[in-house]
Amino acid sequence: MTTYSDIRGYRVQYLSSDPTLSTSNEGQVWYNSTEGKLKSLVQIKAWSAGGNLPTTKRFLMGTGIQTAALSAGGAGSPAFSNRRDTSEEYNGNTWTTTGNLGTATYAAGAAGTQTASLVFGGSTSTPETSYSTLTQSYDGSTWSTPAAVMGSGRQLPAGFGTQTSAVAAGGLEPGTPSAKTENYNGTAWTASGNMGTARYGLAGAGTQTAGLVNGGRPPSSGLTNTEAYDGSTWTAVSASNIGRQYSAASGSQTAAITFGGGNPSITNTAEEYDGTSWTTTVSMATARSALAASNQGPSSSTSAFGGDLGPAISAATEEYNSNINVVTPGAWSSGGNMGTGRVQLAGAGTKTAGLAIGGETTVAVANTEEYDGSAWTAGGSLGTAKLDLGGTGLQTAALAFGGPSSSTEEYDGSSWTAGGSLNTSRSNLAGSGTQSAGLAFGGTTGSVTGATESYNGTSWTSSPNSLNTARRDLAGTGLQTTTLACGGGIAPTSYLTATESYNGTSWTVEGNLNTARKDLGVSGTQTAALAFGGTTGSVTEASELYNGTSWATSPSLASGHSGFGYSNQGTQTAALAFGGYGPGGTNNTEEFTGGTSITTASDLTTS
Repeated sequence: MTTYSDIRGYRVQYLSSDPTLSTSNEGQVWYNSTEGKLKSLVQIKAWSAGGNLPTTKRFLMGTGIQTAALSAGGAGSPAFSNRRDTSEEYNGNTWTTTGNLGTATYAAGAAGTQTASLVFGGSTSTPETSYSTLTQSYDGSTWSTPAAVMGSGRQLPAGFGTQTSAVAAGGLEPGTPSAKTENYNGTAWTASGNMGTARYGLAGAGTQTAGLVNGGRPPSSGLTNTEAYDGSTWTAVSASNIGRQYSAASGSQTAAITFGGGNPSITNTAEEYDGTSWTTTVSMATARSALAASNQGPSSSTSAFGGDLGPAISAATEEYNSNINVVTPGAWSSGGNMGTGRVQLAGAGTKTAGLAIGGETTVAVANTEEYDGSAWTAGGSLGTAKLDLGGTGLQTAALAFGGPSSSTEEYDGSSWTAGGSLNTSRSNLAGSGTQSAGLAFGGTTGSVTGATESYNGTSWTSSPNSLNTARRDLAGTGLQTTTLACGGGIAPTSYLTATESYNGTSWTVEGNLNTARKDLGVSGTQTAALAFGGTTGSVTEASELYNGTSWATSPSLASGHSGFGYSNQGTQTAALAFGGYGPGGTNNTEEFTGGTSITTASDLTTS
């Protein structure tokens, strides 16, 4: 954090616009002559709620970073008879259960990342007359037990570092607080220099050659003692402001944060360390001890999860962020209802200029509706009523094709006219591109197909290369030469995660959706897309973001939709879903607005 001494002597600048800002010039003051305001850069620090763990836990272990964290083991109440062997992965929004520990344990040390982590020591047996020397290793899907064991069994040590370069510091040996330190090299544990203060229930952060520990017990009120580690020896550094035990920490030796724990009562307080001293920062919403953290994250971006609330045990996650931006998360909101509710329709256009095409009420319909960002109005009708068709293009230059037929129609913003016929008659297909450069792919001809055709404004040409996975009820977005296809099914009751990209010639397999689904929507580009809704066997509201490589959980639709229309020429941050099956009804519309990040240049008074 920038202090007064860092900016003392800098003049107040007279500027016509705000300067380029970063954390390095936090505290800078300037006068914006255009706005007539004196302004300064302020750093925002806050805890916010994240997704809950599947089960309540205390004395659990945590590794990784805020958007890729791992929870392992832990205990219920009483701890010794309710040890957990479960582990869960966090993507920044939700926790997903993954492979179980080989041996249930709690109050152990941990190090590493979400896909390469290590758990060591802890309590694994009843009665607790001794503590474990066991090491357990995780590869992103399964846990294994290396031959290496710790030199001394202990409960409640501090753990930090990586899977192949870890540190275990302190802990409780039967009846005795420990000052022992051990280093792990991926093969074996070796003894290192003792800490200056023997303790257990302490928190650690950093690397094997640049580590930091704080707090612990005894006494029951918790220690303020902080020590820095260089790979072999420990050095006492500045004490924290609050003594704590059973707390958690994240960051590095020169930029760390510690939070929660007992003092002796359970606390929600947090402190930041800058390599010289500790400073109190904003508190968690919920006081808790025996919690875990994504301890490989930076001190400015970490998470706290699980823990002991006193009379109860927590499953809650809280995320800490310290930055110079105000971040507003993305969200779906209700839009205007369509005039005609319908399912199995096609869509085209954008969030603020959408087009609903055909579909089914109790029978196939030909009517078209146009959306202006708030309300739907009637447009020209298709020449032929149809459902399960494909659509693409813009509101004033759209293309509708198939369903179940080979016919194509072009829309000019008021009326439809016949275009060239598909080479393969089909339904339940997807499309992308523009009216004069469109793409049709997948669907069913009676049997599922991966056939791909391109449109030049007059006629369709069959591509020699089909989708790698033939499918129906899929979704598509992008342009003719940069298309993304995702989801769908091989049969009416099958659901796929498969994602493919098209380069104008051939399809390439890409990262899978996290949730298998069909009858979904997708908006955006080949490298920045949003997939939403569909059915997994039941209608879903789940959404996912794509970055060109992998999919991550995104804010969900307000209600589930399947077999709906969507803005396949929209963007990842501005999408539209309308109609379809679901609790919202067949005329329901939802709009997606992506998150924003605004630098926090704050107005000052001149008094």
